[in-house]
Amino acid sequence: MNYSEIYNQWMTDPYFDDETKAELETIKGNEKEIEDRFYKNLEFGTGGLRGVLGAGTNRMNIYTVGLATQGLANYILSNVEEGKQPAVAIAYDSRRMSPEFAITSALVLCANDIKVYLFESLRPTPELSFAVRRLGCIAGIVITASHNPPEYNGYKVYWSDGAQVPFPMDEEIIGEVEKINSFSLIKHATMQDMLKTGLLKLIGKEIDDEYTALVKTQVINQKLIDESGKDLTIVYTPIHGTGNIPVRRVLAEVGFENVIVVPEQELPDSNFSTVSYPNPEDPKAFELAIKLATEKSADIIIGTDPDSDRLGVVVRDENGKYTAITGNMAGSLLCEYVLSQKLEKKTLPSNAAVVSTIVSTDLTKEIAKAYNIDYYEVLTGFKYICGKIREFEKDQSNTFVFGYEESYGYLAGDYTRDKDGVVAAMLICEAAAYYKTRGMTLLDGLDEIYKKYGYFKETLRTITLAGISGMESIKKIMTELRTEQPKAINGVNVTEFRDYLSSEIVANGKTSPTNLPVSDVLYYVLSDGSWFCVRPSGTEPKIKIYCGVKDISQIDAQQKSDALIAAIMEIIEAKK
Repeated sequence: MNYSEIYNQWMTDPYFDDETKAELETIKGNEKEIEDRFYKNLEFGTGGLRGVLGAGTNRMNIYTVGLATQGLANYILSNVEEGKQPAVAIAYDSRRMSPEFAITSALVLCANDIKVYLFESLRPTPELSFAVRRLGCIAGIVITASHNPPEYNGYKVYWSDGAQVPFPMDEEIIGEVEKINSFSLIKHATMQDMLKTGLLKLIGKEIDDEYTALVKTQVINQKLIDESGKDLTIVYTPIHGTGNIPVRRVLAEVGFENVIVVPEQELPDSNFSTVSYPNPEDPKAFELAIKLATEKSADIIIGTDPDSDRLGVVVRDENGKYTAITGNMAGSLLCEYVLSQKLEKKTLPSNAAVVSTIVSTDLTKEIAKAYNIDYYEVLTGFKYICGKIREFEKDQSNTFVFGYEESYGYLAGDYTRDKDGVVAAMLICEAAAYYKTRGMTLLDGLDEIYKKYGYFKETLRTITLAGISGMESIKKIMTELRTEQPKAINGVNVTEFRDYLSSEIVANGKTSPTNLPVSDVLYYVLSDGSWFCVRPSGTEPKIKIYCGVKDISQIDAQQKSDALIAAIMEIIEAKK
């Protein structure tokens, strides 16, 4: 059927509820909108679903969520040990329809005779990851669209180790979802019946307590906090999301007494009404926090995204001005702090490892080298960082100490298997307290790191290309970059080209394997050590362009970065 026929089916089939039909009635005659909603099924990608809320096959709604869950149920039942009762943990954030999608998922699983542990109210994504491990579940689901705009929601799938499903399991689950060619194949149950049978169990406080206790074990210098934590003034914003309770609890219990929450952003709000974009990567999300921090002369501002797996940091300088630091900057600060303090306290394992991504700063490599520990580079996405933890457990080769990605995700320890804004909040405050005892801010600490390792600067540009034409443009850009590889940028030769789709590295006339999973990513290294990377977003209609440079001063690094990204963007724009 074409999109018009599918639209008419949704309008007339009694399977779809009256509310859905009423919404679809409002777009009657709007061919462009009908096409966008029905020209394809919302794709179940390697991490799950993410899309705009609304009625239609290409939207997030109870029907598309139910279909995805039925596919997951079919996969679970075909892979569970004989005679074993499979279980799935489910959490959700503060977004619109998140509770409804969580309940829909739970009841579809229960109808397939799969036990479900459903959090009684919203919880952060890293706690869901912990719960999967703690409860011995075969899988987990979290309903969230992370830091996307309010009109989005999503559905992420985790496996038994608490990490997002790895390759090739992710593609096998996608295959099961795609086999379901009718919504009528989705099984249903009632919440009342499932609670009575015990197939559905609500969870909360016990998991909260255990998760919090494990986060607190990642404190490195409790004595420092006991002596100086009360002197650090912290402004915190959960940006209307799930971090409010767990972040404040952890900070209070380890000894940070002066934590002030932005009142306008404290409570859950599915419209994220105080921000245009609930993303701690966007400095605009901190406008209210900066106003409050200025009034209180706060040392540091921290903010978590709606599902509290990302952390943004804003720091006051010696002149009282507040400056947002990037994910790469915060990651470098945390990496140096964790390694230096563990080494000083003789708690740094002899086989310690740091893991980061190909688009994160090269500064991390230098820090790891200085402490004589192993550094591993993986593809973009925390599932790959946690995949290394899985490998370490199997072969006992390394002990994971710290990992991060440039998009504001950090993890210390292995109690959970996803980035954790809660532990990151605790550790960045500990680091801030440490530098304050030395008469320094985090910005001073960062400058100290640059003086030690060199001045690194990274830049990210994003091009949004929505709709069918946008998808075609993204494909065109990637295809042409592969077939017409740039030989030089601003007179600086490209010395290495990596195509992660073909799994090849070409350098000095020789070809070698990337030894990383297949992914639609292109990476270039220049003769002066600079690099840039181009990749489509896995969750949004965007193409992302990253670059990184190193120079002898902050000004020189900035100038080199500006020139490099301008030249790259000129090439990209010409291929749109």
